[in-house]
Amino acid sequence: MRLSFCGNDNASAYNISAGVLRNVCFVDALNLVPHVFLLFITFPILFIGWGSQSSKVQIHHNTWLHFPGHNLRWILTFTLLFVHVCEIAEGIVSDTQMKSRHLHLFLPAIMGFVAATVSIVYYHNIETSNFPKLLLALFLYWIMAFVTKTIKLVRYCQDGVPFSQLRFCITGIMVILYGLLMAVEINVIRVRRYVFFMNPQKVKPPEDLQDLGVRFLQPFVNLLSKATYWWMNTLIISAHKKPVDLKAIGKLPIAMRALTNYVCLKEAYEEQKKKVADQPNRSPSIWLAMYSAFGRPILLSSTFRYLADLLGFAGPLCISGIVQGFQNTTNNTNTTEKNPSNSYLSSEEFLRNVYVLAVLLFLALILQRTFLQASYYVTTETGINLRGALLAMIYNKILRLSTSNLSMGEMTLGQINNLVAIETNQLMWFLFLCPNLWAMPVQIIMGVILLYNLLGVSALVGAAVIVLLAPIQYFIATKLAEAQKSTLDYSTERLKKTNEILKGIKLLKLYAWEHIFCTSVEETRMKELTSLKTFALHTSLSIFMNAAIPIAAVLATFVTYAYTNDKPLQPAQAFASLSLFHILVTPLFLLSTVVRFAVKAIISVQKLNEFLLSDEIGDDSWRGGDSSVAYESCKKHTGLHTKAINRRQPLRYQLESYEQPTKKQTRPVEIDDIAIKVTNGYFSWGSGLATLSNINIRIPTGRIKLPCLCFSLYCYKCTFIKLIFKNLILRHFIMWVNRYSVAYAAQKPWLLNATVEENIIFGSPFNKQRYKAVTDACSLQPDIDLLPFGDQTEIGERGINLSGGQRQRICVARALYQNTNIVFLDDPFSALDIHLSDHLMQEGILKFLQEDKRTLVLVTHKLQYLPHADWIIAMKDGMVLREGTLKDIQNKDVELYEHWKTLMNRQDQELEKDMEADQTTLERKTLRRAMYPRESKSQLEDEDEEEEEEEDEDDNMSTVLRLRTKMPWKTCWRYLTSGGFFLLFLMIFSKLLKHSVIVAIDYWLATWTSMDNANEVRNVDDTYHVAVFSILSGAGIVLCLITSLTVEWMGLTAAKNLHHNLLNKIILGPIRFFDMTPLGLILNRFSADTNIIDQHIPPTLESLTRSTLLCLSAIGMISYATPWFLVALVPLGIAFYFIQKYFRVASKDLQELDDSTQLPLLCHFSETAEGLTTIRAFRHEARFKQRMLELTDTNNIAYLFLSAANRWLEVRTDYLGACIVLTAAVTSITEGPNSGFVGLGLLYALTITNYLNWVVRNLADLEVQMGAVKKVHSFLNMESENYDGYLDPSQVPKDWPQEGEIKIENLCVRYENNLKPVLKHVKAYIKPGQKVGICGRTGSGKSSLSLAFFRMVDIFDGRIVIDGIDISKLPLHTLRSRLSIILQDPILFSGSIRFNLDPECKCTDDRLWEALEIAQLKNMVKSLPGGLDAMVTEGGENFSVGQRQLFCLARAFVRKSSILIMDEATASIDMATENILQKVVMTAFADRTVVTIAHRVSHILDANIVLVLSEGFLVECDTASNLLLKEDGLFTTLVKTHK
Repeated sequence: MRLSFCGNDNASAYNISAGVLRNVCFVDALNLVPHVFLLFITFPILFIGWGSQSSKVQIHHNTWLHFPGHNLRWILTFTLLFVHVCEIAEGIVSDTQMKSRHLHLFLPAIMGFVAATVSIVYYHNIETSNFPKLLLALFLYWIMAFVTKTIKLVRYCQDGVPFSQLRFCITGIMVILYGLLMAVEINVIRVRRYVFFMNPQKVKPPEDLQDLGVRFLQPFVNLLSKATYWWMNTLIISAHKKPVDLKAIGKLPIAMRALTNYVCLKEAYEEQKKKVADQPNRSPSIWLAMYSAFGRPILLSSTFRYLADLLGFAGPLCISGIVQGFQNTTNNTNTTEKNPSNSYLSSEEFLRNVYVLAVLLFLALILQRTFLQASYYVTTETGINLRGALLAMIYNKILRLSTSNLSMGEMTLGQINNLVAIETNQLMWFLFLCPNLWAMPVQIIMGVILLYNLLGVSALVGAAVIVLLAPIQYFIATKLAEAQKSTLDYSTERLKKTNEILKGIKLLKLYAWEHIFCTSVEETRMKELTSLKTFALHTSLSIFMNAAIPIAAVLATFVTYAYTNDKPLQPAQAFASLSLFHILVTPLFLLSTVVRFAVKAIISVQKLNEFLLSDEIGDDSWRGGDSSVAYESCKKHTGLHTKAINRRQPLRYQLESYEQPTKKQTRPVEIDDIAIKVTNGYFSWGSGLATLSNINIRIPTGRIKLPCLCFSLYCYKCTFIKLIFKNLILRHFIMWVNRYSVAYAAQKPWLLNATVEENIIFGSPFNKQRYKAVTDACSLQPDIDLLPFGDQTEIGERGINLSGGQRQRICVARALYQNTNIVFLDDPFSALDIHLSDHLMQEGILKFLQEDKRTLVLVTHKLQYLPHADWIIAMKDGMVLREGTLKDIQNKDVELYEHWKTLMNRQDQELEKDMEADQTTLERKTLRRAMYPRESKSQLEDEDEEEEEEEDEDDNMSTVLRLRTKMPWKTCWRYLTSGGFFLLFLMIFSKLLKHSVIVAIDYWLATWTSMDNANEVRNVDDTYHVAVFSILSGAGIVLCLITSLTVEWMGLTAAKNLHHNLLNKIILGPIRFFDMTPLGLILNRFSADTNIIDQHIPPTLESLTRSTLLCLSAIGMISYATPWFLVALVPLGIAFYFIQKYFRVASKDLQELDDSTQLPLLCHFSETAEGLTTIRAFRHEARFKQRMLELTDTNNIAYLFLSAANRWLEVRTDYLGACIVLTAAVTSITEGPNSGFVGLGLLYALTITNYLNWVVRNLADLEVQMGAVKKVHSFLNMESENYDGYLDPSQVPKDWPQEGEIKIENLCVRYENNLKPVLKHVKAYIKPGQKVGICGRTGSGKSSLSLAFFRMVDIFDGRIVIDGIDISKLPLHTLRSRLSIILQDPILFSGSIRFNLDPECKCTDDRLWEALEIAQLKNMVKSLPGGLDAMVTEGGENFSVGQRQLFCLARAFVRKSSILIMDEATASIDMATENILQKVVMTAFADRTVVTIAHRVSHILDANIVLVLSEGFLVECDTASNLLLKEDGLFTTLVKTHK
């Protein structure tokens, strides 16, 4: 066919006799002029560039969009492009009906499409480079295009072309669009004045774009980049090269920061408060406040959702049209040719063209997915903003909360933590699902109407099936939540038991009780697994319902249709209705989730309202600045940020500038001699009686001579301190505190999750000299030296657990370090021993504070320090008993003074006993023991054989990147095989069978409906087709249930086996493993990792296999119908591979960032609530608010980027899916065997669109979750202790060891094969019944020798023979069960006293009572409810340390072993308990061999034989008296130095 612009089949095509503009072809040629003009003008500019101009504006990101009407221009241009596509399609369709090619029908439209595309690219480049004068070219183009299109429209009107003709409609729409774009351009000229005006407008980029730290660009990029998340490409690609960290994601834009959103929500909430101020029975509505603050974006999201849902129905309608059109084309191949003079096409004719419908389906899918992702993003962003605002509101309330609420139990820390961690997230998730509430009803109604139009009454049967079965899904979801709660309870109990085992693992191994405790954990685990089975069953049912209901609905519909309609089922009806059923099922199932979250959100709002309306402290105006008002001076976003958020200043200073304008940084000079004065004070914790009453006190300043020591003695002394910091409800008082600055150390030590240095300086400037003086005064330097990173070591919840004394000293150091006028110390000596107390008094208080001339208020019960006080206040029953100097009280109240003297004498006697018990040394020893292990095991988490094999020291960066992008298939295989090969095979087989049956159902439907239906009467074979269809559908439903059950069953079995193997491996691990591995690391395997394996991997695995198999079966089916589809699939497959490859790496990093930034935020809330009094005392509310805002924003930015990455993926996979649909549609239309297979191909192509992104998302989730399996497997590779011996347990005499004779022959011991020996060639002989003492300096090998008796260490040379049997030949369980040991740290387990004494339940009650009597605990135990069955709390916290050690003694006696090892057993107990213990050892164990590792050498002076060790060698061995004769001997030296 020859090409010609105006065609060759019409002689009058070039006739212009009636006028040039009357010639249609010429008018079309005229329409080419503007497009050619634009291309001619803009191409040189686009290629040459204008880089020199862009340097005029210095901005970091090239995304500055500042021309007015920017978004409107993009929307109009996209609309224009769509109309151009329609114009091209209309021209091509019209041209196909001509005898020759008429290029004028579609060539101008093609050029118009190119020109419109170039116009928006040109505009974008001009805008980002800020060169507005070049927009003049666009202005001229819009004018020319408008004029030429108007001429064309006028020509059509003159020719009397009716409005029903498509070309007329398109031309009219284009005239309007060009006119609007021209108006937009005029508006840019009017506002920016870049041409025709003398003074052009100057503009500045927004602050966010000037800030180099802002990397989240979604609010600032153009509409196309917004829709496709193109700006995320940089991050996604860079993640492939190096891990994404907090620096890479930067900080939040101003509008999304917690402070900005807090201001909006706070203002809205205050408005609600004003509305109900006159109605005491009503509380302000948080719902209305949230709507007022965040309603607009929710409405925008809902609009996007409506548009997406409506466009979603284009799929079924287009399928129906394409299949019907294909069927008509096949049946009627004759096409009529049109007269060139009347080449107009009506809309109906246009939409009957199958290729047009294919293109429209493609465009509808692109738009639908774009709107859907936009809706998701807007709700996510709004949800995150709401969460940030709520967290700020809660935190502000916490800082104003009356501590009476916490102290009186009206509100617990747990409730506050729940508000932060759970309730805010519930509201955020509700907001995410919010648009579904009003979008779902519309979707359901539309779906049912379309189904009814297609199939009539039979469609209602299918819809009824879905509606009736939907409540079952809700019921299952409810049961699922209950099962999850039950599982959580059992999981908590199991973790508690596991934690106890890990804490007491040394004792359990020494007593050979590990199997007993392991069984206890396994029992709890079995209960948990039973609950998990219920959870798995309901999960399976939920998956089954999702898969089976569409099949059931389709079956019911088509069977009803087959038997109620005379006409046979057409392919167009069948596949369009199938597509509609898939659309209809989704909202009905989502409804149950939305309803559940709505109910949870209502409850969360109630809890939040109660919290926000709870009691607050009074007005703080007396503080010199209103620090309690959080961020109220910050106003709305637009006006606030230039002033409020200064980019060059940290947020802390900005907040302080709002909240404390009068705050001074340095310590002021006091102008009065009174530090604190209270007149006529009445104070109460709650609404009850006054706790403190009639308080009249006056505390002078400490500027002269000694610092003022004010002792509040007896009752309510701590309450008195708290009243000063406004923590009480003040009934009636006049109080004046001459305090610009106060430092405070609480009775209960409170530390931040920060370094030691940060805890001490507490926000003050660092002064090295002062810092050194404070740490020396508090004796902290020796403790700091033991920490792995010195004072840069992180402590607190996330760091190393320090002892009470060490924590107390850090808190005191914090108070001393602050440059304040007044220092409050609330019983600082309570957790310190006498040495430290004296040192702190002399160096810290009498020296350091005196030099600083500061006032000190000290609360204490240590009366020996009374003589140092300048002023004393004695309190009793909430009232001041006496005040004045010690001499005043001695003269005025002799009785009180004598009472004090009596108490002081008692304390002195106790001090003499305590002088030997050096508590500080013990604390440091415990800290050293805690530090020593952490040398090498921190890398355990990263161990992985799969990676170790491939990594060399010389590996370059590419290898590391390859490992980051590599899917952990080996770990996946380990997980799958953990569930057993049978279940793995069953899962794979059932999955494949199920999807084969589902494909067979659709294939059968295609075959059935594609039969020769020319007669349009019911075929006799319908019964046969219906029967087969019913059987296949029934099989599909059954297989849906089987597959969902097998996946969950396999996951459950894998979880059971992995936990069982892990527990046994850990329990049987060598003691060295526990010394080297932090407890938290091991516990994490049993908590977070086990939870992932239990509950998260099975559903992810199920979803991944289902999505993958659906996509593969769809591709297979389309390829079967039209093999040419495979050719087009190759480039799409390559694109998909790279998309998933890049996304998985970035997603993994962003998920880790999100998880790692959550914990500090939650910890900050809990530590603030715990340290409320201290924060208020220091007046550091603003600093803590700033920290909270920073942590919230950091967590929010990580979550936002993760959400944006998900949208980035989904947009791309959705567009790929749309391309697959287009390809499948075109190939099916061109090559399809019949209409049924065309419908089938299109249906499956739409399925791919829905599931493609889930394949990648699930793959990314599985990769992260497999990390848990990898970590568990890293522990499973650990070597266990060798529990087997050369001798069989039956060969060992039942009463062995009977005598207690011990021979140590040339003993050499080491902890591991690669470590140096700790004992070298030790030889000793211990006779039966001897009392042996072992001593030596730290590290000499004393404890190693005691462990060698139990084979807890590696005996690589020599041997120990007990009663004639070499212990290395005995089974470990036999050896350890026959010996007894008492450790330094007394360990008790939660359970009964009976269980703690005899876990094996072998002893009678009489024997237990006898043991308790020997330990002098009988009377105490008898007084407890339940006696022997009285409960012991976790760690034995309901007993004192001394009582716990006596229980351990009774436990050792119960065993009746002839050998007892005492490993520094008296180190951590008081003198009285030590005397009891020594007496019992001498009497009850008189006939047994006792080996004592000496804590103090004085304890072994009475021993029959003393072994002195030094650097692993036995240097002295004799009686104590003989050894003392050697003046230069080590033992003599130890006795003299009292070591």
